[in-house]
Amino acid sequence: MVSSRSPAEWPGLDGVGGADERRFDMFVIGDVGIEVRATLPDVRFADVRADRLTYAPARAIVAGTAVNLARRATRSFRRVGVLGKVGDDDFTPLIRRELRRIGADDHLRVEPGVPNGVSVMLRGRPDDGGPLDGGPGVRLLVVQDEPPGRRLTASEVRSAASGIEGADVLVTDGYSLLSPVSGAALRTAARIARDAGTRVAFDLVPHDVDARLPADGVLPMLALADLVISEAPTLARLLGRPSPAAGREVRELLPALDRAVPGRPLWLLRFGDTSLEHALAYQRDGLLMEYPTGYGDGVERAGFGDRLAASELYWWLSGGSSASGAAAAPRSA
Repeated sequence: MVSSRSPAEWPGLDGVGGADERRFDMFVIGDVGIEVRATLPDVRFADVRADRLTYAPARAIVAGTAVNLARRATRSFRRVGVLGKVGDDDFTPLIRRELRRIGADDHLRVEPGVPNGVSVMLRGRPDDGGPLDGGPGVRLLVVQDEPPGRRLTASEVRSAASGIEGADVLVTDGYSLLSPVSGAALRTAARIARDAGTRVAFDLVPHDVDARLPADGVLPMLALADLVISEAPTLARLLGRPSPAAGREVRELLPALDRAVPGRPLWLLRFGDTSLEHALAYQRDGLLMEYPTGYGDGVERAGFGDRLAASELYWWLSGGSSASGAAAAPRSA
């Protein structure tokens, strides 16, 4: 089934419609750990001058880039495998139990004698005095220094090669590039996928990756990808260009992408007031389509990007981005 509608419309962000037929196998490599989340409706970070106690909704969940995407993708994809490196503590059985609960295949690698990675995400009031005034509130994300995922090795990826080779798409992200060890593992995975005919999708995060890595530390991975998801301002800064906000400005970025990255990857560029309201799909000498993502006032931001990415990946594999409308045949029955 092929649709001319945008991925926000088909298969849709809730895994309904066309995705009632679960097709395609996905293999995800990324971070896996524990995250504590809290929204602080009465706290403006700019006003905090001393110790403060506040009561607000808070929860601890199994999270990380690989788990967050898998949790959404299992609603649309036939099979989802997760490869990440985790620690060896009381959280490890909880992590594995959560993968079973969401229906994802466990390809985790355990590093003996080290704790699991823990992150803390705090979101302040919408009127927090920053560029997101009136939006969802400024986010403070604290991630454990050097979590186990930064030590995923190329040999551990090669040991999971059958899962990559049997998938329709390998999905990776930029957090792995922040370590030379996991960066090498990521490039190994992409080469295994390309040799096997598995498509490669890459999510360009963190959104300030341009401040953490030089362009030549990121562009080689983009050259291995068949699809790249990114906030348009992130890519613009990485290429030394002005940060775009409107669709016209994003389109002006496209020739620079063609010059910087060989081949014909499909670019899914997000932009808008919070870099999530709109998307532009572009492929050299091919697709150029702009669509609203559905994000706006009253929509919970946490998890929205993963819902959107899962829908976009299913849409892409189904031929939604192809001028000829040709869908990919699933790799296995």
